[in-house]
Amino acid sequence: MSSSEVMLLAFLIGVIAGLRSLTAPAVVAYAAHKGWLNLQGTHLSFMGSLGAVIFFVLLAIVELVTDQLPSTPARTKPPGLIARILFGALSGICVAVAGAQSAAIGAFLGIAGALVGTFGGYKARTGLVSALKVPDVVIACLEDAIAIGGGLFIVSRF
Repeated sequence: MSSSEVMLLAFLIGVIAGLRSLTAPAVVAYAAHKGWLNLQGTHLSFMGSLGAVIFFVLLAIVELVTDQLPSTPARTKPPGLIARILFGALSGICVAVAGAQSAAIGAFLGIAGALVGTFGGYKARTGLVSALKVPDVVIACLEDAIAIGGGLFIVSRF
């Protein structure tokens, strides 16, 4: 895999973090555990442990449920935005390192992707709800499916 392909995947896993902050590290941990992403011998090898997979998958499930609640703040507000940036960076680093590329560039691309996913996803979701005149939960579930499927697609490219 070329360095530009790895960097594209680092950006795209960041986009997934922007859509659903915990889905990105959950699919990264799963991929590392299954051996799709080689993080062995790095400081990120913990991501491939069964404990990390369980931890991130459980948190991702909680996020998918709480996202449906009307009391959940917008993803563009500081707590959610900060989480998306941090998990975008972590996931971008993991993808970059697994592809033998720079962790710093992976972090930068993961953050950039997270910002694109956060604000683009928010705009797309609110726009689709308004244009299609459907309940928010319909588009939220579609977004969930895109985040999970897209995340798994990205990490399975290795």
